[in-house]
Amino acid sequence: MTLYHFTLNGTPVEAEAEPTQSLLEILRTQFKIISVKSACAPQGQCGACLALIDGVPRTSCSLAMGKIEGKKILTLEGVSEEERALYAQAFQKAAGMQCGFCTPGLVLRIKWLTDRARPMSRQEIAEALNGHVCRCTGYVKIIDAVELIYAAKHGGQPLDAPTEQGRVGDPLGRYQGMALALGQRPFVADLDVPGLLHGALTLSPHARARVISIDTSKAAALPGVIRVATAKDVPGDRWVGLIYKDWPCFVAEGEEVRYVGDVLAAVAAETPQIARAAAKLVEVEYAPLPPVLDPAEAIKPGAPQVNPKHDNVLSRSILQRGDVDAALATSTHVVSGTWRTQRVEHMFLEPEAALAMPLDDGRIHLYTQGQGIFEDRHQVASVLGEPEANVYVELVPNGGAFGGKEDMTVQAQTALLARLIGRPVRIELTREESVRMHPKRHPMTMDYTVGCDAEGRLTAARVYVLGDSGAYASVGGKVLERAGGHACGAYRIPVIDIEAVAAYTNNPPCGAMRGFGVNQTNFAIEGCLDLLAKKVGIDGWEMRWRNGIRVGDMFSSGQILEKSVGLERTLLAVKDSYYEAKAAGRAVGIACGVKNCGLGNGAIERGYCQMVVEADGSIGLYSGFTEMGQGLMTIIIQFAVEVTGLPPSVFRPQINSRFELAGGATTGSRGTLLAGRATIDAAQKLKADLDAGKTLADLVGRSYAGETIIDDTTALGQTKNGKIKTHTTFGWASQVVVLNEEGAVDFVHSAQDVGRIINPQQCEGQLEGAIHMGLGYALTEELPCKDGMPVAYTMRDLGILRAKHMPRVKITLVEENEPEGPFGAKGIGELGLVPTPSALAGALEAFDGTRHVSLPMRDSPAARAIDVGHLDDAERDQWH
Repeated sequence: MTLYHFTLNGTPVEAEAEPTQSLLEILRTQFKIISVKSACAPQGQCGACLALIDGVPRTSCSLAMGKIEGKKILTLEGVSEEERALYAQAFQKAAGMQCGFCTPGLVLRIKWLTDRARPMSRQEIAEALNGHVCRCTGYVKIIDAVELIYAAKHGGQPLDAPTEQGRVGDPLGRYQGMALALGQRPFVADLDVPGLLHGALTLSPHARARVISIDTSKAAALPGVIRVATAKDVPGDRWVGLIYKDWPCFVAEGEEVRYVGDVLAAVAAETPQIARAAAKLVEVEYAPLPPVLDPAEAIKPGAPQVNPKHDNVLSRSILQRGDVDAALATSTHVVSGTWRTQRVEHMFLEPEAALAMPLDDGRIHLYTQGQGIFEDRHQVASVLGEPEANVYVELVPNGGAFGGKEDMTVQAQTALLARLIGRPVRIELTREESVRMHPKRHPMTMDYTVGCDAEGRLTAARVYVLGDSGAYASVGGKVLERAGGHACGAYRIPVIDIEAVAAYTNNPPCGAMRGFGVNQTNFAIEGCLDLLAKKVGIDGWEMRWRNGIRVGDMFSSGQILEKSVGLERTLLAVKDSYYEAKAAGRAVGIACGVKNCGLGNGAIERGYCQMVVEADGSIGLYSGFTEMGQGLMTIIIQFAVEVTGLPPSVFRPQINSRFELAGGATTGSRGTLLAGRATIDAAQKLKADLDAGKTLADLVGRSYAGETIIDDTTALGQTKNGKIKTHTTFGWASQVVVLNEEGAVDFVHSAQDVGRIINPQQCEGQLEGAIHMGLGYALTEELPCKDGMPVAYTMRDLGILRAKHMPRVKITLVEENEPEGPFGAKGIGELGLVPTPSALAGALEAFDGTRHVSLPMRDSPAARAIDVGHLDDAERDQWH
């Protein structure tokens, strides 16, 4: 160890460290600086850990302590309060943050940028932010915030104090947004409790192998190690899962490992360094077996069974209506083709972490970032072999999820270690571990045959979809069910034959990711419409106008849509953008999209809320749904304000298990729908007491329960009371993509039916972020695996777009009131990226005549204009 001297936020300090330890690690552990975040360490590619070193922005995760002797280091904690307030207010006013994990690093670079009195264009700002990744916002509103900050610092234009009434339709600032912007609101890895131990995991290096033995003796003997746990130490059920309990939190001796994220052992030690060193000392003897990597081979008779709990066909979803052969035979035009989409990494900025702390009353307090705290509680209690009441679960709003935190990763192992030792334990994954462990977006192969009549009206479709669900079920069966149910997109097709199959393989599991299977089949059906339009001799907009679903039409699933179908209005909203581009000779593409809100398909869905009037005059606003950057906590405040008339500052959202509010995971664009309806129910009860003349002081200690239930949807192919209703409601969208003269993406116009706008700025920000993710999905993002192991882990290799890659974006919000939604609202988080690759594919064909049928479209001029992704694919024929 070496003693280093430097200045930290204006104060001379010293720190003892190894020369190779990162500055980030020392700042966080020894100096408790939490504005610098560990997201990609040690890649130095995301900017979340940014500090100013002698006045120059540097990523602290890639800077070794051996290089900081005598340096001056500035983090956000060392910036003046007045300046900090300016940055926080600008980000709130511009709605420039969502999950907030990336924001403190961005703010520090923006300080450096705007300290210089040189005006910058928006493109110059985007170029200057190239060292940062934001997975949520699409960067548009971040650049808005930079412009506000520059104007305030150099133009004497003070930020107007926001007039936040907080009612439905108002641009209420994000709950805790000021603290988020400055890195003050902690994430799980920022929490500090007395006696905290640090955990690490031993993962399988094989996609498939028999575990002969696990020897933990060397790991346990390492000084500083407190406990090593394996399958033998689990007192309850090792097998967990959201739908099927087919996923062991520890693989035992004698069993097979099934993918490269399987856990063999978990270590708890006094420091993270010791824990990780010990995890490497766990000796596992394997007998490697040939992995099953191709889903088409996996479902053939005689293939090795991947998962002992289920055969290799995880699910099969079928929809049939009419005689497809006859309808296609009599169609004027028919097109056929195979479309393929890739595996994608969520790349949320905050890696997975959990903290478990034994309480004096014998319970475990689990701090989780998962997408369903009650699902986490249920599964962790099962692993511990204890009643659920023994596990108190609290959400620490996470740094992005996008579906990737529905399944547990480290919660069970963390809780087990805490229970075995009797001390608090935290496990944090590295970026590489995160990429290996959590479920991904499904790669799919889709065979489509679609017909139309002479006027271009669709007649029939035959569809076969095969998805690779990897080693464990997660929600893969439901993803393929959703892919099949949405296989005809936003169009009426009277005769269909659809089959969607989810297959087990030894690849990383695939589960929920923003769009939930609909993105993939949208790419195929929209491609078919473009091909048919060319045969008919009409353009893309007209083809969609003739076939788009209206009220009274039948959806793919057989549901007759009786209300709130805004597709026609979204098409009209983008019409001028489409035809102006064509008139100017620009390459332009168009696509439509649809996405359900709520699980549907026969699931009984519940939402709960509890409002408690506290002694300090605040109102605890308890929900069972997850805040992950989408703004749920903010909008439930707005629902409560709209009903009660109380100011937004009164309400304090909380997500924990103080009350029984188990409504399922936050997924399927259902948070607004269910949390909103339940919040309104509770708020109406509080309002009744207020209308009776009582004050909040009179009501201290009073609790108001809100509840909603949806129990009228039907499973695929089934009816209820003679009616098919697979989903409560749907969002609808149209997008236009325009290319520049070199074939790069220049402009995106997205129009989306959101039901009722609850918060216009946050609504726009969600859609801008969705377009950013959709463009990456279309052009650069992929997570291929070789022998079941990801071939890349860095953010640049995996193709995550930067600010400079974002085109000009126009958002048009269409309000088509949803009578079953809270104040007419729908969920909006997923739909925004569903049509993006499809519209871009149309634009690329218009540019050079190439019809792309595989994602990412890496060989297109639009992809070549982007300097991330572009994996060395010399071994691509060996990838899955």
